[in-house]
Amino acid sequence: MSDLPFHDRDDSDDAGRGFVARLDPGVIRNSDGRVVWDGDSYAFLQEECPDSAHPGLWRQGRLCARQGLYEVTEGVYQVRGLDLSNMTLVEGDTGVVVVDPLVSVECAAAALGLYRAHRGHRPVTGVVYTHSHVDHFGGVRGVTSGGVPILAPDGFMEHAASEHGHARSAVTRRSVYTYGQALERSPLGQIGAGLGLAASTGAISFVPPTVTVTRTGQEEVVDGVRMEFQLMAGAGDPPQMAFLFPGHRALFLAENVTRDQHDLLPLHGAAVRDPRVWVRCLTETITRFAGRADVALASHHWPVWGADGVARFLTGQRDLHTYLHDQTLRLINKGLTASEIAETLPLPPALEDAWHTRGYHGALSQHVRAVYQRYLGWFDGNPAHLWEHPPRESAIRYVRCLGGGGAVVEFARGYLSQGDLRFAAQLLNHAVFADEGNKEARDLLAEVYTRLGHGAENATWRNLYLTGALELADGIVPAVPAAQCPDLVAALPVDRIFDSIAIRLHGPRAWNESLAIDWHLTDLGERHRTTLSNGALVRQQDPPDGPVDLTLRLSRQQLVGLLCGRGAEGVEREGNIGALQRLVALLDDAMPDFPVVTP
Repeated sequence: MSDLPFHDRDDSDDAGRGFVARLDPGVIRNSDGRVVWDGDSYAFLQEECPDSAHPGLWRQGRLCARQGLYEVTEGVYQVRGLDLSNMTLVEGDTGVVVVDPLVSVECAAAALGLYRAHRGHRPVTGVVYTHSHVDHFGGVRGVTSGGVPILAPDGFMEHAASEHGHARSAVTRRSVYTYGQALERSPLGQIGAGLGLAASTGAISFVPPTVTVTRTGQEEVVDGVRMEFQLMAGAGDPPQMAFLFPGHRALFLAENVTRDQHDLLPLHGAAVRDPRVWVRCLTETITRFAGRADVALASHHWPVWGADGVARFLTGQRDLHTYLHDQTLRLINKGLTASEIAETLPLPPALEDAWHTRGYHGALSQHVRAVYQRYLGWFDGNPAHLWEHPPRESAIRYVRCLGGGGAVVEFARGYLSQGDLRFAAQLLNHAVFADEGNKEARDLLAEVYTRLGHGAENATWRNLYLTGALELADGIVPAVPAAQCPDLVAALPVDRIFDSIAIRLHGPRAWNESLAIDWHLTDLGERHRTTLSNGALVRQQDPPDGPVDLTLRLSRQQLVGLLCGRGAEGVEREGNIGALQRLVALLDDAMPDFPVVTP
């Protein structure tokens, strides 16, 4: 790994700058005594990097493991290393304004407690949600139950609801692999997630925002703390904002600029992000704020100090996204496919030699594929790829052509001995999908995945490989039960509530069913009709008068309760209640523990 810039020690200095105190022990429990965060389990990262880890990723994990309270500049503090994200605290006239209160209530409360232990019992006088990922709002009830200004960007509510969105079950399942939730924290297992160490597993909460930031240049003052905002919609997460604390000359960058390559298309699944928007936003950030800030801090990692350092940091990240987008398109227009571009596209030396542009959470090949998908979709233009068999059927045929499962394993051993782990994995994947009972193939593929994981610089790649090996060796790796957030469910827009029913409908079972239900939401003054026909459930707001099977008059809260199985107490109805019972009987449940690396 001689290409790594180990001569650059600035990150190590910056990650320790302003240290006040750590949480000791670094273990946080919920009210039942269950551990929801264990920072001490990463103590092994203080040892020298072993052969089972990439030196760059080991370094990144070690820096992320530095937990505690840090003074960023006078009156601005961060608690780092107590969750996947950071919690920032800005002292005001009478209390403290909290920015991004972590994933879970317990961790946010512990972070606030650590701050108060060293800065006094200042009340929380305001909260800022920088964007709508759960690691930036889920712990809010650990710092406040409401009654203070809560600021968020325009569109926050809609996208926060999408955390409980259509593909949530699949994303949650795949997150077991990308975040290594089932792996032991050790030099052989999970050593971080790139953006931080891991996500806590405590209670998720939600308090709706009371102040919406609707435009760039908008200023708000909370408890004497002045903030000047920049909306960055579409960069990273659609509703996101950066802001300057002019009184502190401190620039908060949310999640758009971190100490690694962020991801245009997360491996656990998400909508493809547009790097052009990211570039426009970062250019505006540089123009608007770079000369007015002596420190830049963010929702992940550690700050960068000095006006010149801030400008270089922002410029490097902007140029990274520009280069990856434009060069991918240049090669697309020369006829190269996503995999061909990902294999051959180099970074400029200045970006290659910067720690903050290396791929610890996102990766260059992911970005290339994301850009390709955004412009051209999944199809590479080759008709051989237009109508392929699904994985198991393809595998059966490949294995037959290669002479059977035993022959495939022997071919794979040959490639493995040559150091070609990637093709060995492809061959063995066919052997396993053709015959999941082929123990020799499973064991050898687990070995290949383990070696690929131990060599990966990217944290999510490492976690995926090692969790895949775990599934091959021990069977299905159960998902950590997704923490439910009643506050957020209660805040879902009505259309999303009905969408959540429609995507659970078992279409084939509903082919021959037809029914119509009117839902009068008495507290909102709205009327919605759901109509089932041809296996499709269609919602219409304010439908024309017409016959229906059932009419329900209920509040929005009763609607949520009814769909969550809490009964229909207090709901007025007219017509045949059997229509609702028939609809419920046609709903399908998601599979929370589907296999990923086996058929």
